[in-house]
Amino acid sequence: MNLFSKRFNKVLTLILSCVFIVGLVGCGGNENKTEKETLVFADPGWDSVKVHNSIAQTIIEEGFGYPTEVKPGSTPITFTGLRNGDIDIYMELWTDNLIEDYNEALDKKEIIELSTNFDDNTQGLFVPTYVIEGDKERGIEPMAPNLKTIQDLKKYPELFKDEEDPDKGRIYGAPTGWAVDEILQAKVKNYGLNETFNYFSPGSGTSLAASLAAAIEKGEPWVGYYWTPTWVSGKYDITLLEDKEYSDELWNNEYACEFKPCDVTVVVNKDLSNKAEDVVKFLRNYKTSSKLTSEVLAYMQNNEASVEEAAIWFLKKKEDVWGSWVTDEVKQKVKAAIK
Repeated sequence: MNLFSKRFNKVLTLILSCVFIVGLVGCGGNENKTEKETLVFADPGWDSVKVHNSIAQTIIEEGFGYPTEVKPGSTPITFTGLRNGDIDIYMELWTDNLIEDYNEALDKKEIIELSTNFDDNTQGLFVPTYVIEGDKERGIEPMAPNLKTIQDLKKYPELFKDEEDPDKGRIYGAPTGWAVDEILQAKVKNYGLNETFNYFSPGSGTSLAASLAAAIEKGEPWVGYYWTPTWVSGKYDITLLEDKEYSDELWNNEYACEFKPCDVTVVVNKDLSNKAEDVVKFLRNYKTSSKLTSEVLAYMQNNEASVEEAAIWFLKKKEDVWGSWVTDEVKQKVKAAIK
């Protein structure tokens, strides 16, 4: 090897060594950075879960410093994402809708149940409360003061007259295709209500809400399926008709009892503790109620507000609720951010 070649090799070796050292320093610098991972929320599509997502996202972003994003999809798809780690957080998981898969995922320790968001949700046949109690402010007299149970409806088919078939009353059911539609039709038949009432399936959940809201605005009688939490139950005073107390035996006999309340949980992927242990601690404290959730949804409806605006309204108006979920330091950061 000639002298030029030797010198060239030495220079090349020196240059490569410098590049390597700089690379190490650069890598070491990156390791010292405290950038936090993006936390992914599930959005299975309904308004209440969007609200809870936005509330939790605001607290996590402003109070804990983690970026967040949302992945939409059907309930089965988003739950699969939670199990395999594509999704970190599920703020409103209706456990009965996925009970077998849910229990399997818990048993396999793929997910961790952190808290019950709310468990006071209800569903069944509702009437506007003024039907039973009247409304003095609106000049509405009680229409059916002795109406308390589903069975009592047999006394009032004429009150809830079906305009398309005046010889019978009308019970508004669930939209065709909903699992509860079959349950309701079986209940109506099993209770003998089909003899004096027609079971009417609205075209959609929106149509069902519109029919109930329209009746209430006019002060008219209405009976049909509804549930909580919803903007309707937050905006209007409605009463669930009583049914026999839930038991597996009665439920398995043509659904001859009340609906069983469903635990609606806050659930995370098993690896979230490694990503954000402080967020996990916060979510363990996250608990609301069907009534509170309905109140936020009613605010959205009444003010044509976005989900993000509803979340800010909640954080400003309900500090006594969410303030107990976090430390004072986190609470002050969130309050400063939403001024």
